[in-house]
Amino acid sequence: MIRIFRYGEVPNSEIFARSVPTSDVSGPVSEIIENIRKNGDRALIEYALRFDKAQLTSLKVSEEEIDDAFEAADPEFIRILERAAENIRRFHRMQLREGFTIEGPDGVIMGQKIIPIEKAALYIPGGTASYPSTVLMSAIPAKLAGCSTVVMVSPPSSDGSINPAILVAARIAGIDSIYKTGGAQAIAALAYGTETVPKVDKIVGPGNAYVQEAKRQVFGEVSIDMIAGPSEILIVADKTASARVTAADLLSQAEHDRNSSAVLVTDSMDFAMDVSSEIEDQIPALLRKDIARASIDNNGKIIVADDIIKAIDIANEIAPEHFELCIDDPFRYLDLIKNAGSVFLGHDCPEALGDYMAGPNHTLPTSGTARFSSPLSVDDFIKKTQFTYFTKEALSGLARDVEAFANVEGLTGHAKSAVIRFEEDGK
Repeated sequence: MIRIFRYGEVPNSEIFARSVPTSDVSGPVSEIIENIRKNGDRALIEYALRFDKAQLTSLKVSEEEIDDAFEAADPEFIRILERAAENIRRFHRMQLREGFTIEGPDGVIMGQKIIPIEKAALYIPGGTASYPSTVLMSAIPAKLAGCSTVVMVSPPSSDGSINPAILVAARIAGIDSIYKTGGAQAIAALAYGTETVPKVDKIVGPGNAYVQEAKRQVFGEVSIDMIAGPSEILIVADKTASARVTAADLLSQAEHDRNSSAVLVTDSMDFAMDVSSEIEDQIPALLRKDIARASIDNNGKIIVADDIIKAIDIANEIAPEHFELCIDDPFRYLDLIKNAGSVFLGHDCPEALGDYMAGPNHTLPTSGTARFSSPLSVDDFIKKTQFTYFTKEALSGLARDVEAFANVEGLTGHAKSAVIRFEEDGK
């Protein structure tokens, strides 16, 4: 049963405690990465047999396989994917930006260029954790940013196939090529390249502890989006909210993983008790009831605060991945929310809407990192290069200042380079 606290009666360390996986997979992951670097495709095929029970003859998904997935797919599901894709495109197009140029006196020109990352890759889990929604959320911003190559990796089933829903989503999103590999070995292949899998510049996407550790270890060789933790939802609600609806929204994240966390912060003890009762009534009907049960029992919390302002303060301290503000007139309080991955406002905006159809990205900072990081966006697939042009006349006005500044730092070579053009022997 979910635990109920009254804020101030227990230490913050207990209220804000997070479940952290205790197993250390850094050693095995390091070995996998080194094997891929040395043996490339051969190692990938061996790992597919070992971990996925798949006997592969080719690592790349063929166009015929994608065509077959489309033919087998429910037309209604294809329609839903296309509608979701358009909503995601509409939202993320607003994130596009241009560089700038500043012209100063004496012919000075300075500016910044926005340049797409050339090669981006997305990791999509396989098996029962197949998420076509994540294909759309990851690939569409990359395509809008202008990445010249966007590839995808996903672990194969034992028959060597990739989940058809993922293949359909990949084509709708415009992914260029797909490879049958998963786990830490897939991350290594993308970071260093193999005979078949290209070396990329950025890797994004969710995954298990092995995938996250592999992303951590290859960071620097390539860029990554984030080290993702278990899913989280925090709901701030008052008695105008429905206890039945609030319980359903909490369980929408609890069913993700045993380590997921679902937290309600409210100003009403009666409402807290009603939600707790509803959770108990609803869990048995879930397909993933065992997972939801473990998540609620181990990580679920209801915190009763003095008022909604305090409830939002508590939420800001937790810095949740998903934040539902289920009160009347939620825009009145929106500016008070400082730390959250994505905010869902009002009584009729469930977090699940954001997972699939609304348009804002569902790849979000977890484990309190919303204090300093942001959702996946077009910005994750661009880089910025600045440029500077000075005429000799313009340089003359700053050269002595540069010289003095450099001398303070003991960098006499810097100082010399600034003034040498004005010395008689500087030619």
